[in-house]
Amino acid sequence: MSQAHISQAYVIEVSNQTAGIVVSDNSGFCFFSSERAFDSLDGGYFSSARAAERAARALVERRRQARTQPASTSGI
Repeated sequence: MSQAHISQAYVIEVSNQTAGIVVSDNSGFCFFSSERAFDSLDGGYFSSARAAERAARALVERRRQARTQPASTSGI
């Protein structure tokens, strides 16, 4: 008799925004984005729900830093 795998699902929220959900399966936790800003993570697998949350937070932080960096002044 085979054992059924019980899936676990978690909502991932970053900066008061729902980034998506992660659902566990035999390969880990698969991320499903709910906002375009997190589509680059969509379909990605993570070792844990916490790892997926860290990836979503890192994505937000990289975008925040890119917006706050001054424009290049090359050629002046």
